Amino acid sequence: MRIALYQPDIAGNVGTILRISACFNVPCDIIEPCGFAFSERALKRAGMDYAAGASLQRHAEWDAFETAIGGARLVLMTTKGSTSLTRFAFQPDDIILMGSESAGVPMEVHERADARVHIPMHPEFRSLNVAVSAGIALAEALRQTRQFPGEDA
Repeated sequence: MRIALYQPDIAGNVGTILRISACFNVPCDIIEPCGFAFSERALKRAGMDYAAGASLQRHAEWDAFETAIGGARLVLMTTKGSTSLTRFAFQPDDIILMGSESAGVPMEVHERADARVHIPMHPEFRSLNVAVSAGIALAEALRQTRQFPGEDA
């Protein structure tokens, strides 16, 4: 299981997701460019000391990310997803892809995704914070695939 962030806008969200990544021992990919100055200092402030414990891989752009992941299954978390998180069957080697806070992902990334999944929520609201969504999706994926750290398979 991996989590990937497509051109994130907010350092604080990246820091939170890196903390989630470290706590659950799940690698994180960041697909640049970011909407903030990507620096160790900014991430340390946002992710506290947890960010240093995360397995992080940066990719200069989408094509570099695609090359790096080979044929891995991409699960895009999107408000436009046709499948509910509660009905989606994760696989152990999935990559959970999160779009940028301001724009999500472009159509070509939507089309590349093997699955488009949404988190069911109250219809009066538009979306959740990307870091909250990443945590919810990752927890469900780890639960389904029995990959929570410290638990027997």
